[in-house]
Amino acid sequence: MTARIGVITFPGTLDDIDASRAVARSGAEAVSLWHDDADLKGVDAVVVPGGFSYGDYLRCGAIASMAPVMGEVITAARGGMPVLGICNGFQILCEAGLLPGALGRNRDMHFVCRDEWLRVENTGTAWTSRFEEGAEILIPLKSGEGRYMATAETIEQLEGEGRVVFRFAGDAPNGSTNGIAGICSENGRVVGLMPHPEHAIDALTGPSDDGLGLFLSALDSVVSV
Repeated sequence: MTARIGVITFPGTLDDIDASRAVARSGAEAVSLWHDDADLKGVDAVVVPGGFSYGDYLRCGAIASMAPVMGEVITAARGGMPVLGICNGFQILCEAGLLPGALGRNRDMHFVCRDEWLRVENTGTAWTSRFEEGAEILIPLKSGEGRYMATAETIEQLEGEGRVVFRFAGDAPNGSTNGIAGICSENGRVVGLMPHPEHAIDALTGPSDDGLGLFLSALDSVVSV
């Protein structure tokens, strides 16, 4: 039976088609989910893709976090469903309370668009089992509000519990605390990161095919359940 992974579209989403292509490349079926429908269509996992949901009004991801579909995502995630938030999706997961902390304006107040080397810090999540710990992967980064921030207590907890999943291998171009590029929930089923793995699934069109590992990992996690 083919695994089914949902990809949400909000008004202003830009990367849902790319995320669906990555899902399909991994061997799973990509299922389109609409922001205004409180229906996950029986999917096995969910991707909350990047873009500018609802125009990034208020705070990035704040309005999207209250969309009908997100109510279902929150319930499913708390029940163990794998959920991946990419860029704006990471912001949405933080606003929805599925991940701690927040994403603020980049350190130099500029939009950053370039390929970045990330170090894989945690291979025990639903989205990183295909990687080796310490591996460096090349993934595009494109965001204006990607600086990860949290209280000192939260940062200490994330670091102590091994919940930093990805870290910039060099200097964090957005000024993220401790160079954090991605984190996970306590159970490792929910992962959020600012760089875009869906744009690195084919060495012919991207800087690498390193991003495909996240989607293959998710496929493994739902098939093995």
